[in-house]
Amino acid sequence: MSMQSEAGANSFSLGSLIRRPETGSFLGFIVVYLFFAILGGAVFVGAPGWSSWLNIAAEVGIIALPIGLLMIAGEFDLSVGAVVPAASVTTALLCGHFELPALVGILGGLGLGLLVGLANGLLVTRTAIPSLIVTIGVMFAVMGLTLGFAVLITGSTSLSYVPGPVTKALLGTFIGGMFNVSIFWWLGFIAVYFYFLHISPTGNWVFALGGDAESARNAGVPTAKLKISLFMMSGFGAAFVGIAQLMTYQSAQVAGGQPFIFNSIMCVVIGGVLLTGGAGSIVGIVLGTMTFAVVNQGIFFASLDPNIGSIIIGALLLAAVLSNDTFRTLATTYASKKK
Repeated sequence: MSMQSEAGANSFSLGSLIRRPETGSFLGFIVVYLFFAILGGAVFVGAPGWSSWLNIAAEVGIIALPIGLLMIAGEFDLSVGAVVPAASVTTALLCGHFELPALVGILGGLGLGLLVGLANGLLVTRTAIPSLIVTIGVMFAVMGLTLGFAVLITGSTSLSYVPGPVTKALLGTFIGGMFNVSIFWWLGFIAVYFYFLHISPTGNWVFALGGDAESARNAGVPTAKLKISLFMMSGFGAAFVGIAQLMTYQSAQVAGGQPFIFNSIMCVVIGGVLLTGGAGSIVGIVLGTMTFAVVNQGIFFASLDPNIGSIIIGALLLAAVLSNDTFRTLATTYASKKK
């Protein structure tokens, strides 16, 4: 290869990299991490700091992944804020109150998440109501039912359950006393969703659904079944996190999942997923989740006012939306020139 062609290849690679939607997310993560590494010092860049923000990233990340897929498909799911405590309470009731085997309780909690996802999907696909409104309604319904059953059966809004050693080791232990086992589950979910979105043919259907649902339907994409499946994935992820929280902290609270609603959406948007749908990536969602977690925990290591952390997250969200449009314009312009 000549020097000229080699330079052209390098330029092409660099240009392609700059125009990728994940580039803004990666740069944002680097800037945020360096900022808190300077302010937080050796503790933040050491094992305590890494374990702190990785534990947060794993918890919210398991939910952010399917939420990201839904947003790429042009839909929203706010009911995850109710599914997390509902699954936790369900498992605690089955295993703790009724003393059923742990496997039964876990399957019951996961089944509840899938059922809520199925209800969301059916309501969205069989009515003209936007998913934002549908999932808000389902969220309040699930919250009410969770509270009602918990009080009716136990007389309390807080339930406890002490898992066995195997269940604790698989879902709620801290490796080395710092790193929650959920980090490994998060990595597993990342691999599964990466294959689903970027390798399997179904991933193209998700992008097509978010780009133009009517055209996707006319092209033979089973849009209704796909939407229902995505909502069920979201419910499953939220239920898994609720169960993992129960096994980790040995307590289930009826109202304990509200932060996941907006935190997961922020992770997805910071990760480069367009609010209008049709664009995004698993790598970007992971980077957005890591960025959010670093800010979330970095403020404590840096001894900053928590309000400053909220300001930083808000600024990141705005910057992410602006950069998403910028990188999308660059990619579109580059594609047009290639044609």
